[in-house]
Amino acid sequence: MRIGVPKEPRESQVLVAATPDTVGKLIKLGYDVLVESGAGANASYPDSQYADAGAHIVGREEAWKADVVLALDTPPDAELDLMMRGATLIARMAPRQNPQTLDALADRGITGLAMDMVPRISRAQSMDVLSSMANIAGYRAVIEAASNFGRLFNGQVTAAGKVPPATVYVIGAGVAGLAAIGTANSMGAIVNATDVRAEVAEQIESMGASFVAIPAPAQESADGYAKEMTAEQADAAAKLYAEQSAISDIVITTANIPGRKAPILLDADAVAGMKPGSVIVDMAAANGGNCELTVPGQVITTDNGVKIVGHVDYASLLPAQASQLFGQNVVNFFKLTTPEKDGQIHLDLSDEIVRQMMVANDGKIMFPPPPVKVSAAPKPVAAPPPAPVVEEKPKSWLAKHWWKLAAGVLMALLILTAPAGMTSHFIVFALAVVVGFYVITAVTHALHTPLMSVTNAISGIIVVGALQQISSSNLAVQILSFIAIVVASINIFGGFLVTDRMLKMFSRS
Repeated sequence: MRIGVPKEPRESQVLVAATPDTVGKLIKLGYDVLVESGAGANASYPDSQYADAGAHIVGREEAWKADVVLALDTPPDAELDLMMRGATLIARMAPRQNPQTLDALADRGITGLAMDMVPRISRAQSMDVLSSMANIAGYRAVIEAASNFGRLFNGQVTAAGKVPPATVYVIGAGVAGLAAIGTANSMGAIVNATDVRAEVAEQIESMGASFVAIPAPAQESADGYAKEMTAEQADAAAKLYAEQSAISDIVITTANIPGRKAPILLDADAVAGMKPGSVIVDMAAANGGNCELTVPGQVITTDNGVKIVGHVDYASLLPAQASQLFGQNVVNFFKLTTPEKDGQIHLDLSDEIVRQMMVANDGKIMFPPPPVKVSAAPKPVAAPPPAPVVEEKPKSWLAKHWWKLAAGVLMALLILTAPAGMTSHFIVFALAVVVGFYVITAVTHALHTPLMSVTNAISGIIVVGALQQISSSNLAVQILSFIAIVVASINIFGGFLVTDRMLKMFSRS
């Protein structure tokens, strides 16, 4: 089968649905790939790279007349008219917001697979373009914030004085929010974050931020998104957002549910309470915005000096990387639907991923799909009944510490029965145990591995002693000496190999 990669018809779209790297992977699955000339130019992928990857560079009509067409978003009717009846279109379609798209596909007999309808289940994570684009958007949101902030993110102590770090507040800990948290933290800012789901606190803290809890948190719903908040919860959340925004330099809002209008998180009063020079990056501007004053597609400054960034597509500001991730998501879908690697796509409607993505097929509208429960929250497990309490008699000191007494008796017998010249060795051994205990415990845990690997060289003493005894006429002594040499040698060489490997971790390639 032929896969067509046309140039995106809308001038505002700078991404491309397949990169030279992903084209090569599609060819390995048995497909012929046709790339329209100039399709990847805006993403810095020239035709020569596609040709080197094995694609055929073709014209506009030939690309659209392929058996399977890849696009970023549903194309206009003029391009749909170029497609063959029975062909397959793979793109983002937003079927909830654009029902007319489904009619257009069904009328033309085109099978539509919406990449933005991939279910939020573990098996489908590698195909989830919403997560891929959100990850890039979260990173870019922090870059946009830094560009408009006009001050340093990280704190510094200089000869001219001390510069405090910026304080970043992220609302929402989905894929975009976590990416923003990680980026802001890596740039040296103090990061705080809030999510309506209390169970994501651990994820927020693992990214280096402090979790600011809402007094009345919501729960995750069956579709993987947060449940709609009650009026009481919404009031508590709005109050918290306003308080945190007032003490923050940068606020990044990420509450964006596909197919629905974005909720208002910051009203005009909350913005008015923010410091002059603060920045709000509204990542939900395309769906109306999380800030009441956001103007989609523009960067504005309020009367009190707060900048509000309202870009509608943050991923498009990094077109090369975004195209690569989108293309890889598509490749992963083809790996699922081309199990034989024979260049033939097999759409099995019994597969929940395929069924969820299919919005039109053979002239019929297939949307909405049957619901899929995708929540990863574990089911509550009933606690076992408490075991009956049985009162036990307290044990005597001898019953608790008998092993210490036995060890002491054995040590005393060993010293008493040993030759007279061995006394000094027992004293050295006891001192070594005491000194070694206090030296090792004084070392931080992070250095225990290199410390242990280097001190394995002490095993060399065992080797020397064993070499002196291996010439003994006693067979048992010879065997024990040989075992000591082998074990100690492994300890020595292994210790140095571990040390060398650890040192390489800190050396530049």
